[in-house]
Parts: sequence; structure tokens; C-alpha cells
Amino acid sequence: MVKSPSSHAHRAPTPLRRSDVSAPAPARRVTGAASVLSAILDHGPVARSTVARLTGLSPASVSGHTGRLLSRGLVRESTEATGPTGLGRPHIPLDIDTRGYVVAGAHVAVAHSTVSLMDLRGRILAVERQPHRSTDAHRVLGALAARLPQLVADHARGREVFALGVATGHRVDPEAGVVLEHPQLGWRDVPVRDVLAERTGLQVQVDSHARALARAEQMLGEAGTRASTVLLFVGAVVDAAFVTAGAIHLGPRSGAGSVGHLPLGAGESGGAQSCVCGRTGCLQSEASELAMVRRAAEQGLRVGAFTELLDRALAGEARAVALFRRRARLIGRAAALLLDMFDPEVLVVVEPGVGRLPQCLADLRAEVAERSWVCDDPERAVVPSSFVGSVLATAGGAVALGALYADPLGPWQALPAVS
Repeated sequence: MVKSPSSHAHRAPTPLRRSDVSAPAPARRVTGAASVLSAILDHGPVARSTVARLTGLSPASVSGHTGRLLSRGLVRESTEATGPTGLGRPHIPLDIDTRGYVVAGAHVAVAHSTVSLMDLRGRILAVERQPHRSTDAHRVLGALAARLPQLVADHARGREVFALGVATGHRVDPEAGVVLEHPQLGWRDVPVRDVLAERTGLQVQVDSHARALARAEQMLGEAGTRASTVLLFVGAVVDAAFVTAGAIHLGPRSGAGSVGHLPLGAGESGGAQSCVCGRTGCLQSEASELAMVRRAAEQGLRVGAFTELLDRALAGEARAVALFRRRARLIGRAAALLLDMFDPEVLVVVEPGVGRLPQCLADLRAEVAERSWVCDDPERAVVPSSFVGSVLATAGGAVALGALYADPLGPWQALPAVS
């Protein structure tokens, strides 16, 4: 018998009328300073002349932007000059300056929250994870804020925290800094940015974890040079992010990436679980961490948490491995649909089995090969996350780091003013 949908599912959808949509804002241009900083991140230590060639900016523009970035403490000049001795002026390479600032990150999951520190090259300096004592938004956020000072004291080594990035699942409005809806936490219209800014005194950036990890792939990961990317996140929450022409798509309701109810069909998923939407066979109800723990119990493999099931699979326990391989094939069905809909250069899968069990990645790619009409090379097009083992620690920091690299000369309170 199909379960009744939740009261939220009963709400009649509100159609988006043309008159309801404001005039589109002009696409955000990548500033010259942002291009220079990103080139230094990707290639540093690197000469100014090389930065000019990489960015297409004039040498004079590169010098001007570099001067401002130096004055903000974001880049530094290498102490070692390059170039043949005695032949003209030596090149003084530029690199990201990791000596003065760090970013703080927070990821709010369904059962726990992770706080982290990251340097300006995206290297994780410290991570701390604690279970929620309550899912009340103000208690969760208050606990996050209370944990940061000690983490900074222990691991920042005198560097200043210039911003806090916060990531979580489901619908997040990054412009307003608000978690619009997170059903598993029971959050709705939670002003995360304002609450944490008041409690920490930091500038706070907020975004969905899928978009944050897509941005991390652009800045720091293996998929960074790809102009079009789909990132599929499969955890306690299942969602996605879409990158086109280097820009991450948000949607008018901040809802882009809500793929949890993609239908997977019956087939191998026999005994499909009912979803909160009232249907069976949805990606969320079949492949989420909760679904994995339930399926393990049905097969007599009782575990206290998803992490225990993962540990058993990594240790080679046959039933646990089989559950992760089944999950990988289900994710492969969803991946094939997304590849056919968006035809990206690469689809990044954030899921621990795919990242840590080679047979799971092989199973996923085999499913894509069988089902996709567009993807003719799953080995190239479907890849695991670049941050296996540090996904949640990366997500929060990437929100703040992404904002900095997008606008390094913007009004960052912790950084010196620039003219």
C-alpha cells in the first residue's frame, strides 16, 4: 500500500508566471582580479607574464591587480627569482599567500555537524565532527559557533579567520543566506547567515553542499578545467549541482539540483521503499544512507549507523559490499538520466562506495554504459569526487573560499581595504 504523502507534498504547486519573474540580472562577470587570483591558485608559483598569457589580460592590468592582491595579503612574491642569470630582469613568481588568513567551514548533516579550517589553497588544517543533540536550528547553529574559537586557537597558528562558509543539503538561498527547506532537519526559512554572523562576528556565506562541492571541484579538484559539470551527491540527503559555461546554476527558487525524487523504476530494486512523496523507487528512498541501513537490517546485517556499514564494506564483509554495489548500480541509473538530460563534460559522483570501493565505480559506469543514450565513454565522463574522505570538511570551507576567489577585492571585513 502506498503511504500517504506528507502534508507538504499535498500543497498545490504554485505556478511560476512570467509576471512573477524579475528581469534577469546580468551574468556575473569574472573580474580581472578574480582571474589573476585563480591563475595563481592553479599555476603558482607563476610569473606575472605567464599570468597575463593565461588570463588574456595585459601585463599592465596584471601588475595592477597583483598589487592590490599583494596589499590584501592574498598573494605573495616568491623569494627566489627565476630566469637566466644576467639576461634581463628576473621573473619574481607569485603564489597564494597562506600565512595570514584561513577560512572556517561548517557542514550541517542530518545526524551531525562538521567544522573545519582551511588555508587559502584549500588545504584542510583541522576537522571536528559532533553528533546533533537536537535538530533545532538555533541549537545546532549555536553549537557550531561555540566550537569554532577552540578550533581556531588550536590550529590557525596565529592566522586570522576571514570568513565562515556553511553548507547543508536541500534548498538553500545563497544570496539571502537562508536555508529555505531541509525536511530531514525540520528546517524551513532559517536565517543561517544572520544567526552565525551575530554569534561569531565573522562574515558568513551559505550554500548547498552540492553547489559548494561543485565549486570546490572547479577551484581545487580534478574536474576544475571542465566548463560543464554535473555533481551528484548521495548521502543522508541526495541532491545535485549543475555547472554550465563555468557558472553554477541556482534556479529562480534556489531549487536546481533537487534530484532526490528521480524515478529509478522497479527492476533490481525489487521491494522498493516508499518515499515521502508517496511513490516508490525514488533515488532518495532507495539510495540514501537511511535506505542503506534499512536494507542492511532487512538482510540481517544490523548496524548502528551508516558509517558502521561502510566500515564493514571496506573490511570486505560480503553482505555490506553487495549493498554498496547495489547502491552504485542505482546511482548509475540516475547518472545515466542526468547525463542524457544535460550532456556535461563530466559527472562527479560524491558517494563513499564509489570513491573507495573500485568495484562500485565499475558497477556505476557499467550501468551508465547500458542505459545512457548520450554518454559513449563512462570511463572518462563519470568520476568520483576529488575529496574522498574529506567531503564534508571541504564543503563548508569551499563556500567561503569560493566567495573569496570570485570577488577578492570585495568588501571583506577581515582584509585590508584596497583603492
